Amino acid sequence: MELVAVIGGSAVPHNSDEYSFAYRLGKLLARNNYGVVCGGRTGIMEAVCKGAKEEGGLTVGIMPSLTGEEANPFVDIKINTGLGHARNPIVVATGKVVIAVAGNYGTLSEIAYAMIYGKTVLGYRTHPVDGVVEILKPEDVLRYLK
Repeated sequence: MELVAVIGGSAVPHNSDEYSFAYRLGKLLARNNYGVVCGGRTGIMEAVCKGAKEEGGLTVGIMPSLTGEEANPFVDIKINTGLGHARNPIVVATGKVVIAVAGNYGTLSEIAYAMIYGKTVLGYRTHPVDGVVEILKPEDVLRYLK
């Protein structure tokens, strides 16, 4: 099974458009037989994992701590790194493509690593970085996965 990396803010509220987008994205990815890899925490990471789990999908969290205790309840596989933000290159290296939803400096660093690795980076309401392909709905992702 191929994995898609989904990156984004950990402080995104549940009632936000960005959280809803990530949740719908997780559902879409699972329905199309893609697993999700993310930082495993709250916000966008939680939303995409929740959507994927509701469709029977696989979720992988590359965790910042050695214990993984901060994992959201929808993470199937926790990879505990003890690396904090230094885990970010691992998250993006693991995905076939990278999808950025909102986010702050951690997300910006992941976008940079994805670009260094030559990954396709799709963005929804995220940093305006040259090379990031803007998408408007989860279904836009599918043309980049085939």
